[in-house]
Amino acid sequence: TSLPWPAAGMERSKWKNKEKARKIKVRDDVFAAIYAEAAQHIKDCMDLGSATGMRLTDCITVLMPRGNLLTLEASKTGKEAEWDLNLSAVLPDLVRRRKALGADHLMLLSTADGQPVSPQALRYGWDKARGTAAEKASERGEDELADAIKQLYLRDMRKRAAQKAGSLEEASKLLQHSDERLTER
Repeated sequence: TSLPWPAAGMERSKWKNKEKARKIKVRDDVFAAIYAEAAQHIKDCMDLGSATGMRLTDCITVLMPRGNLLTLEASKTGKEAEWDLNLSAVLPDLVRRRKALGADHLMLLSTADGQPVSPQALRYGWDKARGTAAEKASERGEDELADAIKQLYLRDMRKRAAQKAGSLEEASKLLQHSDERLTER
């Protein structure tokens, strides 16, 4: 084109987003409050995300395990990962619940009526559980807890997994980061 470039004359520094990354620590009391109000498929997603460090999109699409290994190819990076179910405190129960449903799909996460969990079902279920938990905390006069509950997102379960790791090296490996500095940041 012979037209001038629309951004000509603009300073590069003005292009950058001045917002800072959201810094949040997933506290146990906040996690427990939401968990207590959540439907089973939300609890399962919370357990899966905080046990494996999977991204939310991967939690939805992960397949039932073959034998005692839960395998995943990350949707964002394409990296493969495996988790031994025998080494987890929560994953074997999740798999047992899913098998007991008798659902005819291949996904690990399932609704109570045997359907695969959709992003909309997670969003609605999370918003409902989080809202109820915050409301109950407010009624008890725990306004600080209610505010912390309102600030938590379901995708923060990945951050919880990193927090629960024994070291920075373990957290970096769990989250499949190429460098520990990325995990630290």
